[in-house]
Amino acid sequence: MAAVTDAAGMKVSSDRFLGGRLQLAQPAEGYRAAIDPVLLAAAVPAAPGDSALDLGCGIGTAGLCLARRVEGVRVTGIDLQGMLIDLARRNARDNHLADRVAFACGDVRDEHHRGFDHVLANPPYLERARASVSPNPIKAMANVEGDARLADWVVAAIRAVRPGGTVTFIHRADRGPELRRLMAEGLGHLRQCDLLPRAGAAPKRIILQGVKGAAAETVATTTLILHEPDGRFTAAADSILRDAAPLRLAPQPLDPVAA
Repeated sequence: MAAVTDAAGMKVSSDRFLGGRLQLAQPAEGYRAAIDPVLLAAAVPAAPGDSALDLGCGIGTAGLCLARRVEGVRVTGIDLQGMLIDLARRNARDNHLADRVAFACGDVRDEHHRGFDHVLANPPYLERARASVSPNPIKAMANVEGDARLADWVVAAIRAVRPGGTVTFIHRADRGPELRRLMAEGLGHLRQCDLLPRAGAAPKRIILQGVKGAAAETVATTTLILHEPDGRFTAAADSILRDAAPLRLAPQPLDPVAA
């Protein structure tokens, strides 16, 4: 859809997600939501009535996808960029989800309400020392770590979730070992989904999920192949991205969780 200029002077486009179940306004240039937050939201095992915190929510893509997929779930989104929060609030209103989804401007390192059933995060993927920083400030903040490092994101997520609740991250595959180490410090029953661009390719992204208070054990890994050889989405990926199907990770063990 053609870009328009909003009241803040930002060029904004309106794009379809989940096969048109969501219509989201986002910056026409620089930071653009793609499939990563959709896959992240699909992996959250939320049930009706559950609460979820979306850290670094951007324009609200992941939280709104979760709210659209799971009727009755309540979502709070936090992001440092006020312009993106304004768009996220607009998206919640325009998609008739503002009664269950709220957004606020804040730092992930701030003290947030605790006791969420689920916390999800799509943090900046690049370490500043190794990144080529975009001249677009919105894109730069979304893609490159600022004062909050990956460890800060994981600590914030673990702090905010209740015992027995889940923490779910999506990140670059090459930072998987670092993410697993950080999450294992406060979470157990770690489950990983390798996101393969196509069959036989190495994963570029991973989704990693853990349970607060659960015993630490070997990571259970599954895979999702995203594309067919001709570039089309696979049936499994298409069901998630267009039909709002859940992304099922390895089953959780039935061990009791420490309070």
